[in-house]
Amino acid sequence: MTKHSNVKPPIAKKIPHHLEKHGDLRVDNYFWMKDRDHPEVINYLNAENEYCDAQMAHTKGFQKDLFEEMKARIKEDDSSVPYKYNGYWYITRFEKGKGYPIYSRKKDSLNNPEEVLFDCNKMAEGHSYFKLAGISVSPDNKLVSYGVDTTGRRNYTIHVKNIESGEVANDRVLHTTGSSSWANDNKTLFYTKKDEVTLRAYQIYKHKLGEKDDELIFQEGDDTFGVTVYKSKSRKYIIIACYSTLTNEYHILNADQPDGKFEVFQKRVRGLEYSISHYKNHFYILTNKDKATNFKLMKCREEDRKINNWEEVIAHRKDVLIENIDIFKDYLVVSERSNGLNEIRIKRWDGTQDYYLPFDNETYTAYTGTNVDFDTELLRYGYNSLTTPSSVIEFNMRTKTKTVLKEQEVLGGKFKKENYTSERIWATAEDGTKIPMSVVYKKGIKKDGNNPLLQYAYGSYGSTVDPYFSSVRLSLLDRGFIYVIAHVRGGEYLGRQWYEDGKLLKKKNTFKDFIACSIHLIKERYTSSKHLYAMGGSAGGLLMGAIINKAPELYNGIIAAVPFVDVVTTMLDDSIPLTTGEYDEWGNPNDILYYNYIKSYSPYDNLQSKAYPNMLVTTGLNDSQVQYWEPAKWVAKLRNIKTDSNKLYLKTNMDAGHGGASGRFESLKEDAEEFAFLLDLEGISS
Repeated sequence: MTKHSNVKPPIAKKIPHHLEKHGDLRVDNYFWMKDRDHPEVINYLNAENEYCDAQMAHTKGFQKDLFEEMKARIKEDDSSVPYKYNGYWYITRFEKGKGYPIYSRKKDSLNNPEEVLFDCNKMAEGHSYFKLAGISVSPDNKLVSYGVDTTGRRNYTIHVKNIESGEVANDRVLHTTGSSSWANDNKTLFYTKKDEVTLRAYQIYKHKLGEKDDELIFQEGDDTFGVTVYKSKSRKYIIIACYSTLTNEYHILNADQPDGKFEVFQKRVRGLEYSISHYKNHFYILTNKDKATNFKLMKCREEDRKINNWEEVIAHRKDVLIENIDIFKDYLVVSERSNGLNEIRIKRWDGTQDYYLPFDNETYTAYTGTNVDFDTELLRYGYNSLTTPSSVIEFNMRTKTKTVLKEQEVLGGKFKKENYTSERIWATAEDGTKIPMSVVYKKGIKKDGNNPLLQYAYGSYGSTVDPYFSSVRLSLLDRGFIYVIAHVRGGEYLGRQWYEDGKLLKKKNTFKDFIACSIHLIKERYTSSKHLYAMGGSAGGLLMGAIINKAPELYNGIIAAVPFVDVVTTMLDDSIPLTTGEYDEWGNPNDILYYNYIKSYSPYDNLQSKAYPNMLVTTGLNDSQVQYWEPAKWVAKLRNIKTDSNKLYLKTNMDAGHGGASGRFESLKEDAEEFAFLLDLEGISS
């Protein structure tokens, strides 16, 4: 079983810091960890890393084997399915032994010679972190703008490159989101700038090639909103989108007139959500107007956008969520979700066809893919399930025939989908609500309570974790693990109400649902508390923190990745990226009602002197979404307060941000470490 090193766990010093709000005093002994430049903070994080490495040293060989095993399933010299845009086929490909993508294109035909736009392997040289984003080609196909981030803080510098000569212009824009949109004159770029402290995207600028001073076009004054700018698929409009959790507002400009004035599409009304797509002389609007909780589709004429004149195209339905639309010259494609499952509906504009794509699995994921071409009858969509690798399918909407363009290859010759079983089961929550779970395991497993089981969930922002295929996960399944995705409230798996019932003053439903799923899995003998593990990241890390405070005895081990655990303090600090935009999700603790509710579940504030499960906590020093000090303080306090001798490790990536390492295979090392932690607790070492 587990060997222990002689390295002692680091004990962080306590410096009491008093935080008072609404007459309530909280004492935070580890507040000092917030100073990322202080040598003592860096020393503490390094000491935790050394302790973790020493304690897990006996698994190092196993981690290496797991890494090689995961990597061996992935096709190294892989490439994306090419898509056509404006006369060129665009391809992303990987070469053997290289960790970053190469972006290229071919004119007219795939048989023509390749033009390399970017080789990220060369661009990443000399950087411990590298990310390319926001590739945007000018309408005349001669120039390309793109964003580069070399810290992991999602702070991009935009550059412009001449594709023919390969020369990168001196035009350089700092502190952006990385993406930009070309006007139709091939020399005007619109882009989004971030606040340097909070990293909130709040300004839209116009840049003319070769000119030094950029013009501020739009500034978002409400700090609960963010902004972005993009071009409509019809290529006729440049669109500024202002968004918050509950409200949208759009501004539009004809892309032929970059020096014109943006016009408001429909001014913001708190609680009115909408998104727009342009087709011919109409805009199509996906909206929750008139209490359409699950959204409905409406339309209006280009020149008459008044909300009273919006006409209904697809009515609101209580049991079907409309998630998205794709507009083509002859077809409207609607992405819906019914009883948790994805459905794709295809309608001809002339009314002669209206049907759904057939899917025949109990639990799967289907979604429309890269469909940039407007004038085509071919729809690209993706399909996968817990047991089926993902495929990209091209569907002819007129003839209803399909071609599988690519199915993800799982190399190594060992994987056969018929060796695995997936099912959907339901637990009953405290309030009687039925909570769905997607389950996958290797055939032949007996439900006798002895199986190790990893239960995963996210459960915030209406973000749905669909039952997807993972070749990495096979390393657990093949060693006898059952894997479960719990579709708890706070996501949108069962429609918009599912999200509403897991946020603000109903947030605790998310935690109760997860625990109800764990109890059900134990009761039905999928596993037992000796063999049950839970995992979540970011807001899912908050979920991990909440469940171990409420029901630590249910779990043998927990993995909390970049966990959001110091909820009260963070939500009261509006200098932190994303805080103000989050009030509609968690509530604003400046209001005593929300303060008291958040404080009642905030993991850091609710730690007690009791036994906690074995834990691995991970973070990134440059994380812009969840600051490193939240997990660091949480672990320090846990070390001081817990009564057990279980494992508690904090692993900080000193180079990366919220998404972890940047190379294609680097992140597999993090997966291997997490899996080795779980497998070691089960006494599995090969």
